[in-house]
Amino acid sequence: MQPERRTARGPALVLALLAATIPVLAPIGALAQTPGQPGGSSTVQPPVPGRLGPSTSGASPVQSIESLLPDTSMLTRQGTATEAEAGPTVSGPLGEPMRAPGPSTTVFGASLFARGASVSTDTPNPNYVIAIGDRVSVRVWGAVESEAIGQVDADGNLFLPSIGPIRVAGTRAGDLQRVVESEVRRIYTQQVQVYAVLLNVNKVGVFVTGFVRSPGRHTGTGMDSVLDYLTRAGGVDPARGSYRDIQIQRNGRTVQTVDLYPFLLSGRLPRFLFQEGDTVVVAKQGALVSVDGAIRNNYLFEVPGRAMSGEELIQLAGPLPAATNVVVRGTRNGAPWSRYTTVTELRRLSLLDQDVASFITDSPPQTIRVTIEGSRIGPSVLIADRDIGLCQLLDHVAVDPVLADTRSVFLLRPSIAAQQRRTINETLDRLERQLFNATSVTTGVAEIRASEAQLVSQYISRGRRVQPEGRLVVSDSSGRCTDTRLMDNDTIVIPERSEVVLVAGEVVTPQAIVWRPNLRVEDYVNQAGGFTQRGNLSNIMIRRPSGELILDPPEGPRPGDELIALPRLDPKLFQVGRDILQLIYQSALSARVFQ
Repeated sequence: MQPERRTARGPALVLALLAATIPVLAPIGALAQTPGQPGGSSTVQPPVPGRLGPSTSGASPVQSIESLLPDTSMLTRQGTATEAEAGPTVSGPLGEPMRAPGPSTTVFGASLFARGASVSTDTPNPNYVIAIGDRVSVRVWGAVESEAIGQVDADGNLFLPSIGPIRVAGTRAGDLQRVVESEVRRIYTQQVQVYAVLLNVNKVGVFVTGFVRSPGRHTGTGMDSVLDYLTRAGGVDPARGSYRDIQIQRNGRTVQTVDLYPFLLSGRLPRFLFQEGDTVVVAKQGALVSVDGAIRNNYLFEVPGRAMSGEELIQLAGPLPAATNVVVRGTRNGAPWSRYTTVTELRRLSLLDQDVASFITDSPPQTIRVTIEGSRIGPSVLIADRDIGLCQLLDHVAVDPVLADTRSVFLLRPSIAAQQRRTINETLDRLERQLFNATSVTTGVAEIRASEAQLVSQYISRGRRVQPEGRLVVSDSSGRCTDTRLMDNDTIVIPERSEVVLVAGEVVTPQAIVWRPNLRVEDYVNQAGGFTQRGNLSNIMIRRPSGELILDPPEGPRPGDELIALPRLDPKLFQVGRDILQLIYQSALSARVFQ
């Protein structure tokens, strides 16, 4: 009879386990003193506000470095390439949380020419320097009457009747009134009034060529900047043109060389007065260096010459405070080349064309963040040293001994939840393969298997929707705490005390019953209406508030426990029932340890 009892209980037990939340029981190692003795008569020490341990700099959104490993990387362990503790990470800038990882495809400066060209105006500004061909109006009245409206001649003069030529070329538009008035009063010293104004500026044609989108002759004014003429030509071609080598030629000679980087970084652009027939030539694109990762400026930077120093790259990229190391990849002598260096050592390196520098954080954090949930007093988030243990941290969490069940503390750990999810999916995959690969010797058996397969497929579909919580049982049956090392983003749950026992499973009326010390398991079942046809006293499980599971309990439940009557299944009902339940049982054991 004993083997039959175990066979009936095993399948029923596993079905109930999968319906429940999956906890994991930590190994009971060196046991620390429990925060609260049985009965809850003592409390833990008061909390320390803020943090527990040395301070560190603020953290920003962290991403795994997908760009450092190709998609085809073969890993010999489960998880991601940066799952190991203290692995490299990328902390993106706070102002750009949605930045895509990996090298940039945008050339620094391309946004200069994202908008259309502005319309040139004839109205000069006060800082405009009058040039040959500009139209000027001068009127004199009083002791002498004179008026002239015309262009500045080739000598830079404007002829005024009764007065003679007045040189105005090279004069600021804002100073024209003062210059003309001083020249007139050199001749007529009394009772003379002067009014002088620049009417409009002379249009000039400037040729823009080289690596621009729309080369040709473009009309503007002499006071327009080189950016104005480049914009009228569609801007620098970001795939072929240079932002650092732009030449202005006059009569076949280079009279000015423009580098747009000082303008992009600090707003400095050299002044130049264009004349008719000047030519703007955009040279071919120089060497490019790409930067990505923990930086502010994620661009392709053009190298002024054959190589760029690491110091200049750091100034252009703007590494974040979290950046500690740099992975540099490129080509040297026709072969792949790479270096792993610190940010300080990068300053002494020379970077060549098509190099890629990835700034990363490769330093383990010295603190962890732990959340406190449940019955507590004080802060819900604590910052602690990364090597702190659970029992040590609980000494800094204050609780109300009347409300808190300190014997049932448990942990919620995201990494365990992911492991549980992976275990469930792998087990369901094996079950699915075994189900559909089974053979039938007769037509009748085939019909039975088809019916079973439909039912099991529905169960598998439901099983894949289960969301494990990653519970880690850290208290033994006597309520003593296991001083397991805490991890970042752990959640410590302190349940509230309860005076009821929840009776569920194969009972006639599942319900909550007030706990009394003299009641046995049979008494709780009888108050719930007794067993159903599939329940019996041999298939009883107790689940503690901490998540601990007890099979065949030697004593009655405690306050807050769940008393679950597991179903007894007849193995003759299904042809593949035994194999299916065995796989499910293995899945449950991979995430639980039974007491």
